[in-house]
Amino acid sequence: MVDAFCATWKLVDSQNFDEYMKALGVGFATRQVGNVTKPTVVISKDGDKVVVKTLSTFKNTELSAKLGEEFDETTVDDRHVKSTFTMEGDKFVQTQKWDGKETKFVRELKDGKMVMTFALY
Repeated sequence: MVDAFCATWKLVDSQNFDEYMKALGVGFATRQVGNVTKPTVVISKDGDKVVVKTLSTFKNTELSAKLGEEFDETTVDDRHVKSTFTMEGDKFVQTQKWDGKETKFVRELKDGKMVMTFALY
């Protein structure tokens, strides 16, 4: 259930993020900022909606939607996507779709820490 993810999480380590951003077509300067940014992610619930706030010195974002409900999102790298939050077993997943492409952010809890992996399809 998403309640297990409702907390404040600080990014400690990011692996293969530069390669992921390159695959998305993110420019060099934005990738450099993205690689050194260590955001804080605050996940909470507001009624039947899940709220995901990402706070950093680069940019703050806030997303809010019901699980399984598609919503419009403008990403930090300025892509306009259709996003959906879902629970897949014990994993909290955000799927973004645009221009025939899809990316997934999979968050799971391991040893009291939130681990996020990402893939571009």
